[in-house]
Amino acid sequence: MSKNATFWSGIAGVTLFVVAAILGGLQFNDYSHISQYISESYAIDTPYGNMLRFLGFVPSGQLLILFAFSALKKFPKSNLIAIGFWGIGIFYGLATVIVSVFPCDSGCNKEFIDPSISQIIHNLTGLLTYIFVPASIIAIGLGLQKLKAHNSFARFSVLCGLFCFIFIGILLSNPNSNYTGLLQRIIEGSFIIWIVRCAFLIRGYQKKKLKTID
Repeated sequence: MSKNATFWSGIAGVTLFVVAAILGGLQFNDYSHISQYISESYAIDTPYGNMLRFLGFVPSGQLLILFAFSALKKFPKSNLIAIGFWGIGIFYGLATVIVSVFPCDSGCNKEFIDPSISQIIHNLTGLLTYIFVPASIIAIGLGLQKLKAHNSFARFSVLCGLFCFIFIGILLSNPNSNYTGLLQRIIEGSFIIWIVRCAFLIRGYQKKKLKTID
């Protein structure tokens, strides 16, 4: 893929995700982006859940898979960088598809009482996302630092991953708090900001200096 195609796959992927998350809340008069999970807006019994999932989150995840695997080819060769982009492709891109195909129960069953198979898959996939995506971002940052390439983006990646882990720890320590929605959106927003910055870095690459592949 060309640099522009990689750039737009990342931008389109995160844009679809954000738009779907915002529109999902508009289905309800009392939906709170502060206290409710994004998944609650496309749970099994929501009015426009299927539309949000299959026209918003599923194509978003597919675009993010495409972005991650094509972005890998734009960076210098490194095992850490490769592991990082594979992690993002699988645990953010593919995981976004999986949690959409397997939505949570009504209200996302926060107490986890008699959960459906769909709820179990949804929760397990979400947990893996929050473990491996920050780790993948950090791996890319460490790989770039080791190669002494893109120092600013390398530092940003490491700090972004650590920042995510802090807020994931806060979220998991009390998943039934009144601020779960806000905490989740801070974490997801950090992932999105990282992808956007990575996409713009790729678009601005100069092949001779950075030894990238078009």
